Formats: sequence, C-alpha cells, structure tokens
Amino acid sequence: MSVKKLLAYMRKADEMFNLIEDGDKIAVGISGGKDSTLLLYCMNIYRLLAKKTFNKEFEVIGIHINMNFGEDDDSDLLKFFKDNNLSYYAEDSQIADILNLNLKDGRIQCSLCSKLKKGAVINAAKKLGCNKVAFGHHGDDAVETLFLNMIYGGRISTFDPIMYLESSEITFIRPFALAFESEIKKTVKQLNIPIMKSGCPNDGFTKRQDIKELLHSIYKEYPGSKENFLLSLYNHEKINLYLKPKCR
Repeated sequence: MSVKKLLAYMRKADEMFNLIEDGDKIAVGISGGKDSTLLLYCMNIYRLLAKKTFNKEFEVIGIHINMNFGEDDDSDLLKFFKDNNLSYYAEDSQIADILNLNLKDGRIQCSLCSKLKKGAVINAAKKLGCNKVAFGHHGDDAVETLFLNMIYGGRISTFDPIMYLESSEITFIRPFALAFESEIKKTVKQLNIPIMKSGCPNDGFTKRQDIKELLHSIYKEYPGSKENFLLSLYNHEKINLYLKPKCR
C-alpha cells in the first residue's frame, strides 16, 4: 500500500532534518484537502512507529481554521477522524471577510491569505499547548515554490522542511517534504479519505497552478527530471552557483 511509501518518506525526512523530537506536541494544519488530511492520518501511524523504533513519544492533533468561504460540509471528514481515533479541533475565523476587504485588482491576495491562515493556526496551536505545527506541503510543492521564486522573484529558494519562528516561539515542520503528490493521491484513493473542496475563489487560477502545468509538461518530455528536481533541493554537495565577487 502507498501509505508504507509515505511513511518511509516521512522517516527519511525526520532523520535528515530532525523534524520530530521526544515530547513534542504537534498540531497538523488541516485545510480539508488531500495533503493535510492524509498527513494527520500518517502522523498518527508514525507516532506509534517512532515510539517503537526510535523510543520517542509525541502527540498529534489536527487543527482546522474555518475560513468562511463557503467550504464543503465537513461531516464526512469528521466521521473519518472519529473512525480512525484522530484528535481534531476546529475554530471559526473571519479570514474570508478580511480578504474580501483587501482585494487587489479584484482578486483575493494569496500572500495575505497564507499569512492570516498561518497566524490563526499558530494561535490555535499555542492555545492547545503545541510546540510545533505540521503542514502537508510535499516535494512537488517545494519544486513549484523553487520555480515560482526563480521566475517571479529572481532568487533560488524554496520552503524549509523545518523552520523555527522566533516571533511566535513555534516550529513549522513539513513531514511530506520528500514525498511526491502522486503517492499522496494514490493513498487518499486507497484509504477512501473524504476531501473538502476549498471555497476560495482563486482556487485553480493562480501562478502556482501555471507552474504546476509547466512542470507537468517538462516531466512528460523528461520523466527523470521529476525526481532530480526534488533531489536538487537537498543535494548540497552538488550546489554550484555564481559566487559573490570579491571587492578589488
């Protein structure tokens, strides 16, 4: 089953980046989409494996911030969490109202949305006594972010698998950082995990979607590039970029 592959990716990421430590209480940010919902499920299994294999114990709880964009009914999702003994906490917000009051060129600002969502998740996580927040970003997300930053920002960078926010005194981790979206989709289908459709009006009409389609065309022409792009993000021994010239 694909879930075994995802757990192997998670273990590799945990060992490479020291994502999870003994005594952690980790909030998984749940959007209702496939990535975050499956992450909570896998984190709960990995919790049991880590206790047996690495002798480290940690807690996991899912946190959902209701954006009030008119998301799908969450009854099927709640039933899935209950049936699988997954801890889950939901909190209401006014994020949609705030975003609609701050439109740019008639559109929701994705950067502002991301900032508000992260802030809401952090506040809820700290309220529940969590010291870390896990997001469902996977390897394909990381490569897309790399291309977005190169094309639109003129810099070679992507998100980190682990990042400490000093201002909030909380750590972000991304346990799926080495996993591919195709494996996530396959596992969600195998487990029959219910998915909530986002009510965001920008969904499917973003620069990220454009990059996703560009990469899909590259992978179709050069299949090996998919794994190599992801490998390049942590293949530190093979980095060779322009160096800053010394002052004369």
